[in-house]
Amino acid sequence: MDVVLGPVRAEDVPLLQRFAVEPGLIGLDWGGFRDAQAPVRRFADDGFLGAEDSRLMVRTGDTTAGIVSWRSGSFDSVTNYWEIGIALLPEHRGRGIGWRAQAMLTAYLFEHTPVYRVQAATHPENLAEQKSLEKAGFRLEGVIRGCEFRAGRYRDGYLYSRLRDDPAPELGNGSVTDGGLNPLAH
Repeated sequence: MDVVLGPVRAEDVPLLQRFAVEPGLIGLDWGGFRDAQAPVRRFADDGFLGAEDSRLMVRTGDTTAGIVSWRSGSFDSVTNYWEIGIALLPEHRGRGIGWRAQAMLTAYLFEHTPVYRVQAATHPENLAEQKSLEKAGFRLEGVIRGCEFRAGRYRDGYLYSRLRDDPAPELGNGSVTDGGLNPLAH
């Protein structure tokens, strides 16, 4: 399967606007209606490539499958980590795109930033994402109790991480890069 990550283009902004206003499009992560013009402003500001948080589009061939994102965090205000996320359109879920995109993003972050840790959180009921993270080389660290207000109540989350020294998964698609060097080639 050919999966490629690439910068947000102007023609991608309407999809990002849909994520803000279409319940269910991002699955369990729906947190209510958001400002649909925020993606327009962010694209004009920095093309979604910021110092503290960024987004890339996930593509398969000529089709946009969704987005991956990362944001900076720190437990001690000295040592930074990246927290990654993914949102695939419903028709692209369950096809092996998600784990590959998350593994590619993690490889990219380890190659181009000095962080030692990349982490991701998911819902206890999201078994597909748990399998995806594990296939992308992440390990379950534990339960984060009452960490999220969703659908009218506080809910637990699962925290996964991959460290720089952890083994990387075998992607088996040859498309991490355009010739093996740059996962953002397209």
